[in-house]
Amino acid sequence: MEILYLLIPLSLVLVFVIAIIFWRSVKGGQFDDLEGPGYRVLMDDDSPAAGEKIDSADSSQGKTPAD
Repeated sequence: MEILYLLIPLSLVLVFVIAIIFWRSVKGGQFDDLEGPGYRVLMDDDSPAAGEKIDSADSSQGKTPAD
């Protein structure tokens, strides 16, 4: 029975800590856009970024630099 004197305050402190962490994440914008990153992954294009150069001779023959 004496353990309840420890567990009840400890559980209340834990609830308040979790609530504070959740509140800070909401205020920080963590949950603003939940669907956007998923759509960005699906709509990702596989074209090279500007300035990247593709060596078509090596990639078409399937050779690696170690070959």
